[in-house]
Amino acid sequence: MQLDLFREIIVDNFAGGGGASTGIEMATGLSVDIAINHDPAAIEMHKLNHPDTEHYCESVWDVDPVKAVRGRKVGLAWFSPDCTHHSKAKGGKPVKQEIRGLAWIAIKWALAVKPRVIMLENVEEFQDWGPIKDGKPVKELKGKTFQSFVKTLEALGYQVEFKKLRACDYGAPTTRERLFMIARCDGKAITWPGPTHGDPQSLAVQSKRLKPWRTSSEIIDWSIGAPSIFDRKKPLVPNTLKRIERGLNKFVIEADNPFMVSDDIAAYLISYYTERTESEVRGLALDTPLHTITAGGNRFALVYAFLTKYYGQSTAQGLYEPLHTITTKDRFALTTCITNGKQITDIGLRMLQPHELFKGQGFPESYQHPGTKAEQIKRVGNSVPPPFADALVRANLPEMVSSKSRYKVAVGN
Repeated sequence: MQLDLFREIIVDNFAGGGGASTGIEMATGLSVDIAINHDPAAIEMHKLNHPDTEHYCESVWDVDPVKAVRGRKVGLAWFSPDCTHHSKAKGGKPVKQEIRGLAWIAIKWALAVKPRVIMLENVEEFQDWGPIKDGKPVKELKGKTFQSFVKTLEALGYQVEFKKLRACDYGAPTTRERLFMIARCDGKAITWPGPTHGDPQSLAVQSKRLKPWRTSSEIIDWSIGAPSIFDRKKPLVPNTLKRIERGLNKFVIEADNPFMVSDDIAAYLISYYTERTESEVRGLALDTPLHTITAGGNRFALVYAFLTKYYGQSTAQGLYEPLHTITTKDRFALTTCITNGKQITDIGLRMLQPHELFKGQGFPESYQHPGTKAEQIKRVGNSVPPPFADALVRANLPEMVSSKSRYKVAVGN
């Protein structure tokens, strides 16, 4: 392969399944030049979707930046180091210094090949990075390592800034929030992209300065039925029933504007429809006045829907809002509520599928994600929502931006 020594290249460290790479390609129209990840399954997914990229399936520490770039200038180096040993979601479990220290790889690249722009993504708690003792962060030294990391970049001639961004503000139908670092050594100002989407009730949206947030209803594949919870061979556990009950109360019974599935889709969903009495429904300990649902007159059936959640403080979310943060495990279930206009006659439940979750993260529908369901969900849960990278590259590297992309521009959704 003949190298273009005059074109700046782009490197994606911790490339995973390709979220950041996809967002970068949305902006530039080009595949990233180098992708690095130690996980063979992640690299295979990346290769499938980014065949023009040079792939390194090894630890980021084992890749020599000088040898990898082969004399080419690096315009952008992207880093998404493992966030689990910084995240509060880990709770009180022991953390590993070698995982928390993965961000130092950015310093290695800065010393070796001095990328013009460095971008890094992590959880907000990354700012608390400090020494650990016996597997626990030392409270008195919280943030000390983070401060040293920033000062090291500054000593190497980089201007450094950090900011929290939400994916839903940039065209992804998820509320995922992450901390981003931008460091650049070319003397140009760091630019934080303004939001392209916002709360539908906000003045900015109503005056059409911003587009409304994309919603979780957009990602649902309605061609997949939601089997009745009453026909399961193995009954649902009490905690799941409680989650369903709370979701029914909040997003159907007590909601001013419950999400109603459109007529053509409802006709498909109720193909498993059977008339059930109020006592049959209440027999599963869903202790709520289900008979109070009266909307819709005497139609054959109405179908309402919401999402049941299996993590965090809330037990459900509505379909009018963006999908809450996607994790590396099954955590969202589409829940349908069928009524005859007077009472609930059936309740359906199914877990969201990988292709729905990838769409929720802001990946193009054409994106391929092989592997088992568990592997696919792990990939998407660990991924960077592509609209993040798209927006950041457009704001800071306009000279690299191209309209010739095989992917639909995220902010155009």
